[in-house]
Amino acid sequence: MPALRECGTYVAMRQVILFNKPFDVLSQFTDRGTAGTPRPTLSDFIDIPGVYPAGRLDRDSEGLMILTDDGKFQARISDPRHKLSKTYWVQVEGDVSEAALDRLRRGVVLKDGPTRPAEAARMCEPPDLWARQPPVRFRKTVPDCWIAITLREGRNRQVRRMTAAVGHPTLRLIRARIGDWALDGLAPGQWRRA
Repeated sequence: MPALRECGTYVAMRQVILFNKPFDVLSQFTDRGTAGTPRPTLSDFIDIPGVYPAGRLDRDSEGLMILTDDGKFQARISDPRHKLSKTYWVQVEGDVSEAALDRLRRGVVLKDGPTRPAEAARMCEPPDLWARQPPVRFRKTVPDCWIAITLREGRNRQVRRMTAAVGHPTLRLIRARIGDWALDGLAPGQWRRA
């Protein structure tokens, strides 16, 4: 059910949309790129006027996005000062050691400075995981594994840079949760009202 918000002398309904962004989709409604062929955007999946994404998810990442028509609510979700947790399922190259997970938990130093401590743990491949198109590169001689990482900040490509800093490049990245909102059975390209 949409949330209520005060709007002058009346109460308006706030729209909150949960969307499972597929791989290779831009997290905006228009493609401002210079390529001759337009790339897929949110408008290919969501036809609700007046809603905008609360935060970004890179084109090569998948998973949960929140869209809303409430600017203050949008800023609160996306602003790192509010420390809203974001949980990612990350398929990484190599077999992650406890020492590498400890480095992620303490925070790692990136080119733009140290990260805040994160929650990090090994996990099984997510249940009911959808196939990605194109598939993740598979190499017989290089193992991979899944980890769950929860952050309370949001730098550009932060999860990818953190896993690379501990020697495990990211192969696939899925945002599973933002605060209390979760994917919970949303298939790629599907959305629902929160």
